[in-house]
Amino acid sequence: MNGVTRDKAIALSMLKVLAENSFDSILVTDASKAGKIIYANKAFTKLTGHSSSGVMGKTPRILQGPGTDPKVIARLGAALKANKKFEGKAINYKKDGTPFIMFWRVLPVKVGRDTRAWMAIQREGASI
Repeated sequence: MNGVTRDKAIALSMLKVLAENSFDSILVTDASKAGKIIYANKAFTKLTGHSSSGVMGKTPRILQGPGTDPKVIARLGAALKANKKFEGKAINYKKDGTPFIMFWRVLPVKVGRDTRAWMAIQREGASI
């Protein structure tokens, strides 16, 4: 393994440790229009009650419900379409239907100029 390859492998391992041990929920979706979930960390499971394996291939819409503000979701959609980061808060729902306030930041994961995925860093706000 050459120096560059080794450095990339170390960086990737560090990112994996960071994501798996973060107190914040991290959810990654593919960059397709459908936005299918391709990664969810342990904090996501703790926050929402959804297992990582149970959400793979689904969309983050599984967290939305009657109290989720469609205007916030529209702003999120516009930011994604423009390839820009998004920050916001919304009422989302745990697997058992319990509503909660979620603050989140969504960032493009780029390779060169191409967005390959979207990473959402999520944190629960005060109780409803």
